Amino acid sequence: MTQLPRIAQLTGAANGWGYFLCSKKELRSGKSGNYLAVVLQDISGEIKGKVFQDVEGLKEEFDAGEFVKIQARGNLFNQRLELVIDKIRRIDAQRDALEGFREEDCIPCAPRPIDDMWRELEAHIARVSSPPVRELLTRVAQTQGDRLRIWPAAQTVHHAYRGGLLEHVLKIIDSVAFLADAYGANRDLLVAGAILHDIGKLEELSYGVTTDYSVEGNLLGHITIGAAMVRDMMREIPDFPHDLSVRIEHLILSHHGQKAMGSPVEPMTVEAFILAAVDDLDARIHQVRKHIEADDSDGPFTAYHRRLERVLYKPS
Repeated sequence: MTQLPRIAQLTGAANGWGYFLCSKKELRSGKSGNYLAVVLQDISGEIKGKVFQDVEGLKEEFDAGEFVKIQARGNLFNQRLELVIDKIRRIDAQRDALEGFREEDCIPCAPRPIDDMWRELEAHIARVSSPPVRELLTRVAQTQGDRLRIWPAAQTVHHAYRGGLLEHVLKIIDSVAFLADAYGANRDLLVAGAILHDIGKLEELSYGVTTDYSVEGNLLGHITIGAAMVRDMMREIPDFPHDLSVRIEHLILSHHGQKAMGSPVEPMTVEAFILAAVDDLDARIHQVRKHIEADDSDGPFTAYHRRLERVLYKPS
């Protein structure tokens, strides 16, 4: 039997074996009895799968959060591609490595190399002209860098893969730097806001090979956590200007744009308006492109996107 292609290249005619990360696993009841519903991931994306045969035996063969080897075939269900899984087991690291298994092939990751993105972030920080802001961002890179390099930006909504948060931050920096010049805004503040606005997600999300919400994340949320993290770091910098610390905290606290969207306060500075708009825009554009890329329906429009509340046009 042949090896399955990457998830992004799978079709309904796919039939073979492959290595994946099982990010979710759930026992469900159907018309013909119980079945296992799983979500499988590799570096190119994710796909849903179902186990209908020998459910009682196979449900003990693996757990969510583990790498698995499967034997499966493609299937279209409600016009959505899925995998019907005949065999599934957790990886035997030594044996499967000899047959080509590598963990890094099974973990969804940003399309750009993380090292390249990190060098770009360091270059942005080095160009900040305000000494206290540059000191703050340098400390963030030094103390939070191990996580900031690899953390996802979300569990599911946007940039939900390794390096996604860093990718999101860099795209926001590109946009706010342009808009700072266009509107005469404070460029240093906007670069700081781009880097720090989601810093609380390092504590809100727990991340190894899969992503979940921490206890603190569920109880407090990343905006509250992030504002506290940044306030503590600013207090550690001697003579950090009070007015500057308040404006940076405001960027973090208002970056969702509206109280109804989770911001404790709404934007009240030019920089806060720009940051909130760009953060929302980047998240939405990412969702648009992912939805169009994943859609396999016929015709010029995608299936309905519940979060964006619309269908999307698919350019030919």
